[in-house]
Amino acid sequence: MSKVVLDVSMSLDGFTAGPNVREEEPMGDGGEQLHEWMAGKGPDGGVDIGIRQELDASVGATVIGRRTFDLGLGPWGGTPWPGVPSFVVTHRTREDLLGDNGGRFAFDGLEVAARRAKEAAGDKDVLVLGAAVARQLLRAGLLDEVRIHLVPLLMGEGTPLFAGERAELIPQGAAVTGSVTHLRYSVPKPFC
Repeated sequence: MSKVVLDVSMSLDGFTAGPNVREEEPMGDGGEQLHEWMAGKGPDGGVDIGIRQELDASVGATVIGRRTFDLGLGPWGGTPWPGVPSFVVTHRTREDLLGDNGGRFAFDGLEVAARRAKEAAGDKDVLVLGAAVARQLLRAGLLDEVRIHLVPLLMGEGTPLFAGERAELIPQGAAVTGSVTHLRYSVPKPFC
């Protein structure tokens, strides 16, 4: 059974993107630093590479916020993972879009997108992309797990991951440390 998983890199002060997110800088000013761990070049980079490979192997579908889709389509060249179906949460539905890399984007509301993504993922996970859609899924009780890659960086400003949401998360295993600290939590139902 698939799980809906938020897997996100976050600065120590809680930001998932830098300030001034725009088409030219989809991660905002300095935001790409949050993903440098994925290249495995920092201290204990082999640990980071292993975490990234595990993540890539687990992806069966994605749920993406509309803003993340608008900013990411060009750099991704299609869906974030080639050939993996992606469900864009939006009030502006449209016909499906076939990405250049063989993945298909479908456009729908939150609950329908999450349900369709779980069906498409089969036994793999549904990954969530976008802080706003992650917060919506959490509030709706549709988020099953949170994986945070805690980057030793203070950004000072940008896109906060959680902005006023409340939930008691349950740690899943010990923290794993490479060049960043990898944390896993389950989201109990009901979470409030």
